[in-house]
Amino acid sequence: MQRGAVALKTPFLLLIALLCLPLPSLAAGAEFVGRYRWDVADPRYGGFSALELDAGGTEFTAVSDRGWITRGRLTRDAKGVVTHVATRTFDTLKGPDGRRLAPRFRDAEGIAVGRDGRIFVSFEIEHRIWRYDTPGDAATALPAAPAFGRLQKNAGLEALAIGPDGALYTMPERSGALSRPFPVYRFAGGRWTQPFTLSRRGSFLPVGADFGPDGRLYLLERRFDGLFGFASRVRRFTLGEHGVTEEDTLFSSFNLLHDNLEGIAVWRDAAGAIRLTMISDDNFIAVQHTEFVDYRVIE
Repeated sequence: MQRGAVALKTPFLLLIALLCLPLPSLAAGAEFVGRYRWDVADPRYGGFSALELDAGGTEFTAVSDRGWITRGRLTRDAKGVVTHVATRTFDTLKGPDGRRLAPRFRDAEGIAVGRDGRIFVSFEIEHRIWRYDTPGDAATALPAAPAFGRLQKNAGLEALAIGPDGALYTMPERSGALSRPFPVYRFAGGRWTQPFTLSRRGSFLPVGADFGPDGRLYLLERRFDGLFGFASRVRRFTLGEHGVTEEDTLFSSFNLLHDNLEGIAVWRDAAGAIRLTMISDDNFIAVQHTEFVDYRVIE
């Protein structure tokens, strides 16, 4: 078959497959607000795997899986849809020695910013969490939990968040078995514990997490179906003294509705609604894109 015929046939097959897939679950607790495709003519741009926003949903910090950290500002319209992204700084993530990381150490996958402004970044491949007082500083390494050494190479510490108690929470992308829940690790008082797990439902895998202004844990999950692209899901967990007391699925998208969403930030808008802002990782592939995607939680 000629290349031109293949090029015409492939989008047609994808369209037919898309029409056969179920619609996203919007009645589950969140409604789509809008999206913005972010394009920057900069070799450091792309591969964004994690996102943090300020309380107003405008100032952002993001990290990439090639070891960059960028800060900027989102402009939103009256409906809260992102209309412009202004990049302020690109900094390289450094090691404890103050030098740029070697390629095998650059795969940053999670970010959390404390109330004091200090930045925590989780990495996979070489599983670890480092702290940065400012983006351009040398890293301070946190102690590693013994369980980190048993994580799969490319399915490590994808999600990272700071709880209302100031503790750091993280979890791996894979639990090790389809029937096994995802372990959640907590760092407080200089030591790691594993206080609870999160249920594993279907073939979705965790890629990002954040605690909302309501104190609940929001988990962004992803499913990759090859030629049919990515599907995304966000679940919300209410935590009690002994673990999860309530679980809600806020939305579950059909394939190809969004790109490869990997980072999530949860905040409250001026109307008092909880908002979910997510960023996609384009994997530095021409057919993928970096997007900011917004949902509004329906209570």
